[in-house]
Amino acid sequence: MDHFILGYIAIGPAWLLMIAIAIIGAIVQWRFKSKFREYAQMPLSSGLSGQEVAERMLRENGIYDVQVVSTEGQLTDHYNPETKTVNLSPDVFYSRSVAAAAVAAHECGHAVQHAKAYTWLSLRSAMVPVINVASTLTQWTLFIGVLLLFFTHNPLVLAIGVAALALVTAFSFITLPVEFDASRRALAWLNNNYTVMQTQQEHNEAKDALWWAAMTYVVAALSALAALLYYASLLFNRRN
Repeated sequence: MDHFILGYIAIGPAWLLMIAIAIIGAIVQWRFKSKFREYAQMPLSSGLSGQEVAERMLRENGIYDVQVVSTEGQLTDHYNPETKTVNLSPDVFYSRSVAAAAVAAHECGHAVQHAKAYTWLSLRSAMVPVINVASTLTQWTLFIGVLLLFFTHNPLVLAIGVAALALVTAFSFITLPVEFDASRRALAWLNNNYTVMQTQQEHNEAKDALWWAAMTYVVAALSALAALLYYASLLFNRRN
């Protein structure tokens, strides 16, 4: 019983870190959505839609084999390297706002990365099949592993879950340079293309929107790390 209590004392900081990051994550998500709604109300001076911005950025980067399509949902915008499609939600695809232009350019930034064989994107794409399996494993191995560890003292299942979670965490951190670089490419193109964004205020708003979007990925990575530390602490403190 003393060992059981000491194990929980040892994992206390990891548990507190998870709570703190969860609170920060909720704030960042709220701020990002608030910023998106705000800039979605700001009409783009050029009058271009998200679809038109995306198509123009692709052409000006010499990319002609990528399609820009509309996909259902909100904030579902993404680039699919397998189908070579820039998928924009209706709020971005049809909108003629600063937010739509920023998001469309960001997703095209991923298409440019793909065309130029950007190292971090290539690594991330190569990891996807493994991560799909690892994500599925974490859904049941962590919970069942904790139960087995405390009731049977068998750490094997939890160890598998921790290993899978470590892969997911690594994937989250590898995603960060991919997302930051896509935003950098988007902003550089927008800054050099005054036929799309014609005022400094629009550039500042686009930069702000993309910064808050990037912060959601930072929080996701930190959340994964906090969870990994928590379950690893459970595993190693219980085994000691």
